[in-house]
Amino acid sequence: INHIVHNGGLYKRPFNEAFEETPMLVAVLTYVGYGVLTLFGYLRDFMRQWKIEKCQNATEREEQKDFVPLYQDFENFYNRNLYMRIRDSWNRPICSVPGAKVDMMERVSHDYNWTFTYTGRVIKDIINMGSYNYLGFAQKTGACQEAAAKVLSQYGAGVCSTRQEMGNLDKHEELEKLVARFLGVESAMAYGMGFATNSMNIPALVGKGCLILSDELNHASLVLGARLSGATIRIFKHNNMQSLEKLLKDAIVHGQPRTRRPWKKILILVEGIYSMEGSIVRLPEVIALKKKYKSYLYLDEAHSIGALGPSGRGVVDYFGLNPEDVDVMMGTFTKSFGAAGGYIGGKKELIDYLRTYSHSAAYATSMSPPVVEQIITSVKCIMGEDGTTVGRARVQQLAENTRYFRRRLKEMGFIIYGNEDSPVVPLMLYMPAKIGAFGREMLKRNIGVVVVGFPATPIIESRARFCLSAAHTKEMLDTALKEINEVGDLLQLKYSRRRLVPLLDRPFDETTYEETED
Repeated sequence: INHIVHNGGLYKRPFNEAFEETPMLVAVLTYVGYGVLTLFGYLRDFMRQWKIEKCQNATEREEQKDFVPLYQDFENFYNRNLYMRIRDSWNRPICSVPGAKVDMMERVSHDYNWTFTYTGRVIKDIINMGSYNYLGFAQKTGACQEAAAKVLSQYGAGVCSTRQEMGNLDKHEELEKLVARFLGVESAMAYGMGFATNSMNIPALVGKGCLILSDELNHASLVLGARLSGATIRIFKHNNMQSLEKLLKDAIVHGQPRTRRPWKKILILVEGIYSMEGSIVRLPEVIALKKKYKSYLYLDEAHSIGALGPSGRGVVDYFGLNPEDVDVMMGTFTKSFGAAGGYIGGKKELIDYLRTYSHSAAYATSMSPPVVEQIITSVKCIMGEDGTTVGRARVQQLAENTRYFRRRLKEMGFIIYGNEDSPVVPLMLYMPAKIGAFGREMLKRNIGVVVVGFPATPIIESRARFCLSAAHTKEMLDTALKEINEVGDLLQLKYSRRRLVPLLDRPFDETTYEETED
């Protein structure tokens, strides 16, 4: 009882997060669907081999037959027989600003999605439910655009050098001081690419003899950075604090394999918002465990910075925590700020060390000046330093849109994953045939959505992922909801039975849950 009360006291606000159980019939039918597709794939391969099938695009060219295959057998099989059937749902070319509405180039395929031809027609005013434009700063008019255009005329588009050589502009210095103030940390450093911010900096922080404890659903950039570091990696269950604590205890008790020496460092890798699940990290508990076991915490706020918290300062602000409790605060400018690149914030000693030893700092070209100015202007807007309340209003509008959209989808009977305050909203599709069907039907109705399937998700957990924006008006959301409801009925996607399973068996955080043997 004391343990529950103590942990419950870590949360200053309700933390409502639930993952509804997959209905057994749906799970069985999904496996059957993949089984049938696989059988037909082998049948079609046989027909291609004997030149019975007319479309020979999937057949290996004669001049390549003596070479080692580029792909593994099953990966190649999956691409040509399963993925290719619904390839039209991805890589759709847009030809406008990725704001609340987009224009898309129409394309058709006459060879089962192996190649596409453009019709020359542009589909106008598609409601954009897929871009990470959380605060609506992806726009071609307004203060950000004007400031970026002015800097473009003064500095040009590129820097043509690294930060350590001739590529350190006054704008870069201004950006880093502003980001440090925004985050509430001593110092910060900006990088030209969000993915590389993780993959190139983690190896600079840990190495051989160190231990990384990584959430099982961490982004590929975190996974790559951990692997490149040479440190030992151990995985804990998604957002499961018992699993994390067990690994921490084992690491301290047993030490390194064979030698049993203590680990040089233990680094916990987590994300603020998990972009496929829509879940928010249990940061108060992670920080409590980090302090208890004297480890370090690396927090990736790619999706949460700007999108969470009363002042848009991310998941630390959302829980009302002290930024100093997070050793490495990482985030990207590609989402809420409508720009490009990433940052790392923390103590001055940490940032000074990374300026010297980070591969991104030493070898990567500096950020483009207009992009830097876009970030500076948008951050000042969020902080209210532009003399307006526009930034704060956008943060509040995103929170309202998120709660409204999630509530309406649940009321319709869809299975929705994640936290009620997360602007990433996964709607479960499950069956392989419904992945392509949902994307196509929504596009027919002028709604642009992102659909996701295996291997980006578990094989029976295909989904559509909506990303909400402060730029979405209530009318836009109502239009999208009306069409989603209609497509949901058409494709029979309303699987919800209101049976909710928790991430972990904890009653104190108001997670709705159902007892299971798991």
